[in-house]
Amino acid sequence: MQDSGHPGTVDWIGVVRDRDGSLRSASLKETNLEFSGLPGESHGGLTRPSCVRVEELYPLGTDIRNTRQLSIASAEDLAAIAREMGLSDLAPALIGANVVIRGIPDFTLVPPGSRIQFAGGATVTVDLENHPCNLPAREIEMTHPGFGRKFKTAARGRRGITGWVEREGVIRPGDSVRLFIPTQPAWPHAG
Repeated sequence: MQDSGHPGTVDWIGVVRDRDGSLRSASLKETNLEFSGLPGESHGGLTRPSCVRVEELYPLGTDIRNTRQLSIASAEDLAAIAREMGLSDLAPALIGANVVIRGIPDFTLVPPGSRIQFAGGATVTVDLENHPCNLPAREIEMTHPGFGRKFKTAARGRRGITGWVEREGVIRPGDSVRLFIPTQPAWPHAG
């Protein structure tokens, strides 16, 4: 791992308490990242049932390691999504974000296996890009009628990443963040 040289700051923290009821996250003043994710987060847990994102590997509903404990977005990407949708801003709660970070360029493109380390030592391992889906569109539509359908296109390549807690600790808005990226070269056979 190497320090990316691009520090960031935590802008916002939230928790999705009941994703079956609503993807909308509730704002928090601080939280403790635990090995199972955020306390009270419906996406938390050490394991999860497999979903369509891994359907080529496992039958749907297979119990697998939860590498999607957290959804982390960037303030810059949220602003770009809002502009493309024709909104003045896009609240992170509407897309079910858990953490919003400011200051790291092209945040959604951070490579898998990277580490996001918060000021107090809590560390998240990046799993994959969090691809846009229809669930945030429903939340956006309820708050901004007529705009929900624009989300998937506007958020392509900008929704942020998913990750899992590698080291526990408390995080707060205003905390500094360091991004460490893998030193391994890209696999030359990727198609």
